[in-house]
Amino acid sequence: MKSTRRLIPVLIIVFGISILLYGCANKPAKEAGVVHPEWSKDANIYEVNIRQYTEEGTFKAFQEHLPRLQEMGVEILWLMPIHPIGEKNRKGGLGSYYSVKDYKAVNPNFGTMGDFKALVDEAHERGMKVILDWVANHTAWDHHWTSEHPDWYTKDENGNFKPPVADWSDVIELDFSNEAMRDAMVEAMKFWVAEAGVDGYRCDVAAAVPAKFWARVTKELNEIKPVFMLAEANVPEHHDQAFDMSYAWDFHFLINEVAAGDTSLQAITRQMKIEQKKFDENDYRMMFTSNHDENSWKGTVYERMGENAKVAAVLAATIQGMPLIYSGQEAGLDKRLEFFEKDVISWDKLPLEDFYTTLLHLKKENEALWNGKFGGDFVKVETEKPESIYAYRRVKDDDEVLVVLNFSDENHEVALKGMTSPKTYTNAFTGEEVTVNNQPISVDAHGYLVLEK
Repeated sequence: MKSTRRLIPVLIIVFGISILLYGCANKPAKEAGVVHPEWSKDANIYEVNIRQYTEEGTFKAFQEHLPRLQEMGVEILWLMPIHPIGEKNRKGGLGSYYSVKDYKAVNPNFGTMGDFKALVDEAHERGMKVILDWVANHTAWDHHWTSEHPDWYTKDENGNFKPPVADWSDVIELDFSNEAMRDAMVEAMKFWVAEAGVDGYRCDVAAAVPAKFWARVTKELNEIKPVFMLAEANVPEHHDQAFDMSYAWDFHFLINEVAAGDTSLQAITRQMKIEQKKFDENDYRMMFTSNHDENSWKGTVYERMGENAKVAAVLAATIQGMPLIYSGQEAGLDKRLEFFEKDVISWDKLPLEDFYTTLLHLKKENEALWNGKFGGDFVKVETEKPESIYAYRRVKDDDEVLVVLNFSDENHEVALKGMTSPKTYTNAFTGEEVTVNNQPISVDAHGYLVLEK
């Protein structure tokens, strides 16, 4: 009996360990996180505003820019919604891209379905990927579902269609408790992947749509081919089963404040710690200084960041995350593009094309800057002038990038603390060799050094 008593606790422990190991081996998919497409690990992203990109505002006219964008190093093309725009309760003369009238058609102002497929095909031939902006939360008032399936929409107390937000008066909210609507939405998203060859989606107001729906979408799209999914959200749980990447909004807002001189540079380090605690190393985070919302509603990078606009762009491109470039940033876009009207980007000059080309090619070629767990660790470098200079390293095996940013309006000679042993780097922008040790280095006012090895 005594030996049996001893055996029972042992059996219980062994059984418990077995259950634990079995549970670990059979964790739900969300525990492992999304499996990213292989091609995304060193990718960048470029937002395309078809309406404003050219005088014609068509797929064909934008397609002529693909060789230039390829040379610049652009990899993922995110196209703002390409669908027909609702006419009922339309805002402005041309309406919002995000007021979708038909999920399976293209805006006739942009061209034909054949034109769109030709654009996708050429992008693929040039090694680029194409993702579509998808508006799942709401449709236009005159979407054909409103007459065919009125029960697919939420209603107000009087049984009428209603906008999801009061000032979004040109759209009405879909009801995600309706299974038939969800099925139709999934089928529409599968259509563009299967029939047009798109490589994924940027999902508008993703947090307003149930996470389980997005998980289903990603699973079913991946059965067609590996897709890349970007959430317009800042929700860690989205990365469990549905999204490769989410918006680093908090970091973006902080960059605005730091660049404007409203916040201490040390807030960058604090925010990095918050990001690393909140998100897993497998989660891609999108870093940006502008996009369609920021530009149209909050101002150009020059309005928001002044003379530190380029410094902020270097930060966004080299700190942990995937950098986004918005249409026209390489042309020095210095106006707020109209959202509901025609307002063409000027391509007469490209003052920042070389600047962005350097950053995008550096990201591709230096593994320290790759995305998520594929990239290198962020290592803060202390300086003698922490109120003006911010420095950090990204390190992955033998690859390294050292970044020194001057947010002040004065030239500085500054020593980097902890860099006592001489190290030789290459200046990514000039190609010159630079030896860094405990001696001061020069950084121009509102300037930057990006050193690689």
